[in-house]
Amino acid sequence: MTMMMMGRFAILLLLSFASLQLHCFAADDDAVFYDSFEDSFDGRWIVSDKDDYKGVWKHSKSEGHDDYGLLVSEKAQKYAIVNELDEPVSPKDGTTVLQFETRLQNGLECGGAYLKYLRPQEAGWKPKEFDNESPYSIMFGPDKCGATNKVHFILKHKNPKSGEYVEHHLKYPPSVPSDKLTHVYTAILKPDNEVRILIDGEEKKKANFVSAEDFEPPLIPAKTIPDPDDKKPEDWDERAKIPDPNAVKPDDWDEDAPMEIEDEEAVKPEGWLDDEPEEIDDPEATKPEDWDDEEDGEWEAPKIDNPKCETAPGCGEWKKPMKMNPAYKGKWSPPLIDNPNYKGIWKPQEIPNPNYFELDKPEFEPIAAIGIEIWTMQDGILFDNILIAKNEKVAESYRDTTWKPKYEVEKEKQKTEDEVAGSDGLAGFQKKVFDVLYNVADIPFLSEYKLQILDLIEKAEKQPNLTIGVLISIVVIILTVFLKLIFGGKKQQPRVENKTEVAETSNDQGSSGEKAEEEEKEETAAAPRRRRRDT
Repeated sequence: MTMMMMGRFAILLLLSFASLQLHCFAADDDAVFYDSFEDSFDGRWIVSDKDDYKGVWKHSKSEGHDDYGLLVSEKAQKYAIVNELDEPVSPKDGTTVLQFETRLQNGLECGGAYLKYLRPQEAGWKPKEFDNESPYSIMFGPDKCGATNKVHFILKHKNPKSGEYVEHHLKYPPSVPSDKLTHVYTAILKPDNEVRILIDGEEKKKANFVSAEDFEPPLIPAKTIPDPDDKKPEDWDERAKIPDPNAVKPDDWDEDAPMEIEDEEAVKPEGWLDDEPEEIDDPEATKPEDWDDEEDGEWEAPKIDNPKCETAPGCGEWKKPMKMNPAYKGKWSPPLIDNPNYKGIWKPQEIPNPNYFELDKPEFEPIAAIGIEIWTMQDGILFDNILIAKNEKVAESYRDTTWKPKYEVEKEKQKTEDEVAGSDGLAGFQKKVFDVLYNVADIPFLSEYKLQILDLIEKAEKQPNLTIGVLISIVVIILTVFLKLIFGGKKQQPRVENKTEVAETSNDQGSSGEKAEEEEKEETAAAPRRRRRDT
């Protein structure tokens, strides 16, 4: 009986092992690319030789862990490094998952921490010459500088009519987490045109590649565009109101009457010291020993407030105060009336867009390499566990085994530090408040005010005593939006400029790399020696 049970147990153990092996092989097959950086990156990653990229990459441990990553080691530098895949990956073939970890160990005031998924070298680039001009298919990851605070997702898509590659930016992307913990960023590209952005395994954004509501500019261009050759007629009148030509200035309208006049009813206050000046020489001041009358001029004692004036209603010559002139009307101008010749705001006629095309699915370019090309003011940015997979479950498995254990340790450590920093738990409470506010800023209907909200949050993070004031300000913004939604409002129609909508290739539009520039030192002129010296 015992032997039979042991036999069954051995069979079950063998089956379990076989199942685990099959699972691992399946996972390995679905993991197209993976780098844990446990070994040095030399030989796998190629550092750009371009002169602009002086930043030094290091193979370094994440603070508080034995886990290694790729470290941005210097402040205020440009960095560029690339790793070619063994075989290009086509996002057109089923599901594609892009995932990597980033830890902003010293925070992020101005800089990027995103990845570029590059096209094959036939598109015109070389690993040793990798730079911001190198053609990519997708750009994905955190970016923060000034008004920019977002997790980029940019698709570079070729217009089949014009032949131009156009950057299409995900609208209303999630914000970058504001702490110094390890975070994992995931982009899931589905064959049904869906793209999902996850931060720490939690979905933050879902969009459709071919929806005009989700990308700017849309992948499918407008059918019509303003005619670039259309010109506004010379007699076109855009003035909604005009001065009334029949209006006449009233006879009693005095344009020369002053705005203020002396108050004739005012009387000098009792006790006013007419003969006392408001300021007197400081009786305790003495001429400095090194004062040279020929070089510095005649020395004068510094002035101080006259102590006699402190108890009196005033000193010096008393003058009647001024008051508003009841007869003042200012310069007359005729009232405005409706313009009988008003034709509205002119705009050119619409013509068929020569670059218009239709498509059911994006024509993704193959991903042949992964590059990191950033400009950052902060050091301590650590990249780790970079993954390209064809299965969501594989990405989830890597999150659970590589990211989550580290994050839990860091989160617990931060919680302890917050408790020590704020004995009443206020610091931890404020952190939760900021996290909620960052989520509020990502709400689509608040997009018009997102930059204003993010600016308020950042000020409160630097000065925690402002938290309550920031909360009130954001509540006011939300109420304002609700009132606009409820009661509506007439939007001023903008003047339409006569421009052709042409798709042009741009480089990292909206990224911090373009915005962050070294500040020039201001020259300060030497102050001249003062005639009067204070002592």
